[in-house]
Amino acid sequence: MTTSPARTDAGTRAPYQWLALVIGAVYLLVGILGFTVTGFSGFTEHDHDQTLLGFAVNPLHNIVHLVIGLAGLALWRTRKGARTYGWLLAIGYGLTSVYGLIVVNDADANLLNINGADNGLHIASTLAGLAIALWPDRRRGA
Repeated sequence: MTTSPARTDAGTRAPYQWLALVIGAVYLLVGILGFTVTGFSGFTEHDHDQTLLGFAVNPLHNIVHLVIGLAGLALWRTRKGARTYGWLLAIGYGLTSVYGLIVVNDADANLLNINGADNGLHIASTLAGLAIALWPDRRRGA
């Protein structure tokens, strides 16, 4: 009896793969819930009164969360995919953290409606991405 590669990998998922799945699911949920706060108008509006659990959002910001969430759900299944997702998080949110620190008080440049809480979460997401990308792998050749 032959076992498919997906089945063999399912029994040997690495901790960083599960972390990629959880982060992807959370970002997808946040993206969906963000639209309950913002609706679909004011695509790049800068309004810190539009918050989800203290994090400022706008429709563009929600779409970014949806894309990040979907990427996590698509890539977590394999070790290589999870590592790729980790690097995407680390680089993407690393750059977003720098951007957010620069534009947090500049309404004209702040297209994602980033506030201080967002900056903290983006830094944490950068670190989580690094954890996924660099987590030691006990399996040979992974």
